[in-house]
Amino acid sequence: MDGRPQMDPPLTERGRTQAVRAAERLSLGHRKPAEILVSSAKRAIETAAPLAERTGIEPTVIDELTELKLPDWSELAPEEVATHFRAARTRQLHDWWDGMPGGETFRAFHERISNALERILRDRGVVAKDGGPKHLYEQTRDPGRVVIVGHGGTNSVAMNLLLGVDVVPWEWERIALSHAGFIRLKTVKLGGGVVWSLRSQNDVEHLPREMRTR
Repeated sequence: MDGRPQMDPPLTERGRTQAVRAAERLSLGHRKPAEILVSSAKRAIETAAPLAERTGIEPTVIDELTELKLPDWSELAPEEVATHFRAARTRQLHDWWDGMPGGETFRAFHERISNALERILRDRGVVAKDGGPKHLYEQTRDPGRVVIVGHGGTNSVAMNLLLGVDVVPWEWERIALSHAGFIRLKTVKLGGGVVWSLRSQNDVEHLPREMRTR
């Protein structure tokens, strides 16, 4: 791409290898995937491809699961993009809610992921329990293991929404997520409904140490 930033980049060679390692682990587990949901970003679709090939499951693309949308920097030099990111890190924390100038605000991103997650759960028989504590859900059926291939911001925001943790616009810094790392949550019966239980976060045991990147 003539040295210019790509706003929707494909996986690198290392990324493709990481995706294969992740697919091998997920497809050989004791509870195999029942469904694959994936962001519409090229790198997410390419990450899901090896798992789809091994399981025979056609991924469902959900555009709302894409990462926080940045300004169009495709005409900038990489050094200029790096300058923008360095400047952004010096902002006051309350300004992070506005996102990068010209891009999606974190407020809009949070609402997008929240709405998408609510719809995903509802379609699979899991809804917030009316009149109960905000962390309590009703589950009418077991959808099986649902694999969601998203992004660092997408996944951390979704995890915190399910766990009832206050979401902040610097999730990428608060919650470290490596490329091809796993977050695993499951529902547990409690209090007349179900609650979400975090079983692992940033699990990269399927990747050799020299292949772990962030």
